Amino acid sequence: MKIIILGAGQVGSSVAANLVSEANDITVVDQDADLLRDLQDRFDLRTVQGHGAHPDVLVRAGAEDADMIIAVTNSDETNMVACQVAYTLFHTPTKIARVRAQSFLDQPKLFGSEALPIDVAISPEALVTDYILRLIENPGTLQVLDFASGRIRLVAVRAFHGGPLVGQELRALHEHMPHVKARVAAIYRQDHAIQPEGDTRIEVDDEVFFVAAPAHIRTVMGELRRLDPSYKRLIIAGGGNIGMRLAKALEPNYRVKLIERNLKRCKQIAEDLERTIVLHGDAADQELLLEENIENTDVFCAVTNDDEANIISAMLAKRLGARKVMALINRPSYVDLVQSGAIDIAISPQQATIGSLLKHVRRGDVVMVHSLRRGAAEAIEAIAHGDPTSSKVVGRRISELKLPKGTIIGALVRGDDVLIAHGETLIDSEDHVILFLQDKRRIQEVERLFQVGVTFL
Repeated sequence: MKIIILGAGQVGSSVAANLVSEANDITVVDQDADLLRDLQDRFDLRTVQGHGAHPDVLVRAGAEDADMIIAVTNSDETNMVACQVAYTLFHTPTKIARVRAQSFLDQPKLFGSEALPIDVAISPEALVTDYILRLIENPGTLQVLDFASGRIRLVAVRAFHGGPLVGQELRALHEHMPHVKARVAAIYRQDHAIQPEGDTRIEVDDEVFFVAAPAHIRTVMGELRRLDPSYKRLIIAGGGNIGMRLAKALEPNYRVKLIERNLKRCKQIAEDLERTIVLHGDAADQELLLEENIENTDVFCAVTNDDEANIISAMLAKRLGARKVMALINRPSYVDLVQSGAIDIAISPQQATIGSLLKHVRRGDVVMVHSLRRGAAEAIEAIAHGDPTSSKVVGRRISELKLPKGTIIGALVRGDDVLIAHGETLIDSEDHVILFLQDKRRIQEVERLFQVGVTFL
């Protein structure tokens, strides 16, 4: 596809890095020449310096025959106007805009061909908030990702001593829980992927990805580790868009405290929140944390816009006794550095956001994409269409499919039913198929499987 990305900041550069590796024709537009030069040094793409909403700049970027425009500058207004210009002057088929301000997102009538012709409005802050909420609602998980409108989830956990399945073969999972719908989709041992087979043994410290219905997640987790009790007390560091959203979502069911160092922002937050205790101070202040009983805190979540502040405050909270600490980290190199160290979960906004963009780039009918393992792996939800004469998957058993190496079908969603996949499972037309790819570079082979042709026989 020919794709124009407006904005070479953290989101734009992350999107460019993901898309350029899939043989797309990428052009990045930004006003900062240094950012563009850095991108061009790292990736095989074009750059254009200029204002992304100006028609002459879009012409230079190739908007006249572009398939998609992804407007992810720091300005909501620029992103929205750019989509309007692309639609009016160039009839660009797909227009995606990053929109951060909640007041815009609260007005769905704004986005549509009759008003602002934006096909998809993406809010990274909302996506990151949802990502963190699922981690808090499922204690002990490393990732919790929704498919088929939440009817089935992909969950990542670390195997610990004491888990009934640890040290045993995977086939024992069904013997232990014959009535539970679940399947192990992938195992990572010391950062190396292991294809899960019936005789594969789970070892301590393995990172295990499994698919299960939400009601069965804790049962499966109990096979891999001692279950964590539900969280009750939370401290959020940072009162920006994410911290505010998080507190508002959590305060009905949890005891929430929020620390913000800007006094004016503190007062504003305190007016908007009902039950959250808002504290003015520095989240890396040891005395403040001790005063607020950090040793009795279940989750400390640092979500300021400063990576270093998030890392330091989370490490301090952990040392002072917080049960679980999470830190929002933008720089990918920092994520690798701190993950599985003193910080329990490093949250990457780019990883949380990229999937919602990728699903619009995928060929075939792909309705959900989640980027995993810092972009190396991917989980997708694809809809099977056609019949046995026009489709390579419809009417066939999973064991008959020529899946790329490292690709596993974890589950099918058929209407309201969730079917855990096994070799004899037959794929019907309109089934939602949940796949895990250990190597994202195989995605084009998977796309070809789900494309409908005139005839394959």
